[in-house]
Amino acid sequence: MPQLLEDNPTADNNRLPLWFNQPIPNMDKIREMKGLFRSSGLHTVCESAHCPNIGKCWGEGVATFMILGEICTRACRFCAVKAGKAMDVDLEEPKNVALAVQKLKLRYVVITSVARDDLDDEGADHFAQTISEIRRIMPQTKIEVLIPDFSNKMDSLKKLVAAKPEVVSHNIETVRRLSPKIRPQAQYDRSLEVLRNFKKLDVSIFTKSSFMVGLGETDEEIDVVMQDLLKAECDILTIGQYLAPTKLKRHLKVSRFATPKEFDNYKQRGLAMGFKHVMSGPLVRSSFIAEEGYKECFGKGVAKNV
Repeated sequence: MPQLLEDNPTADNNRLPLWFNQPIPNMDKIREMKGLFRSSGLHTVCESAHCPNIGKCWGEGVATFMILGEICTRACRFCAVKAGKAMDVDLEEPKNVALAVQKLKLRYVVITSVARDDLDDEGADHFAQTISEIRRIMPQTKIEVLIPDFSNKMDSLKKLVAAKPEVVSHNIETVRRLSPKIRPQAQYDRSLEVLRNFKKLDVSIFTKSSFMVGLGETDEEIDVVMQDLLKAECDILTIGQYLAPTKLKRHLKVSRFATPKEFDNYKQRGLAMGFKHVMSGPLVRSSFIAEEGYKECFGKGVAKNV
């Protein structure tokens, strides 16, 4: 665990500002959750992406399931998930995820995946099957999917829409200028088009995106990426601090640590622009307390068929 800086938010990959300090997690609950996932052969992005909120979320019995294996066909420079030759698709995984959701009695669940460029539909059908299995045994559970871009293949997007998740999330990750360097196998404009296409296919689905600060972006570029997401009809926005997963050359170094006051400013700017929900903070990740964004949008009466 990186050491904590006392008050200086300058970049240092080995030390973090004090506002990253968190309570000691409930280790008994964490061991219980790990046992459940391992016995079912399931993966979580909480572990694979080295999420800093794992103690808090697992302590409350909440997790983000990662389907389609734990090896990604892309190698984004901000991400801790392993990259390389993809694993075989586990045909029992949709059912096993649904059973885990049932055992945890989840009101709200987030399903994400590695990128699977090796598959014709890039994993869209597997997402749809997972949603279907959860609906079959836990019809009251609300479902959010955090998806790769599926190369913006309309047939793949339509499969997701037909499965009717409450929220479709796809992360822009960073500003336009930095995107080619940070996620070289993705495309900034393609990500915007993915979000826009989901609204074209079904206006009742809430759409969501996320980006990180601390990669070298400017305030002006932050405003532009928010405006671009709004033009793509994105409903929910989350903003968090980039933390280098490792010291490997593949992973970029942190350029700066934004302060809690700056994150609050980002939130207020986003809400003033017109996002229906904005969560912004040093430890915020796209699936962190995800139910809040859905509830706020639902409460504003945005969706048609919820």
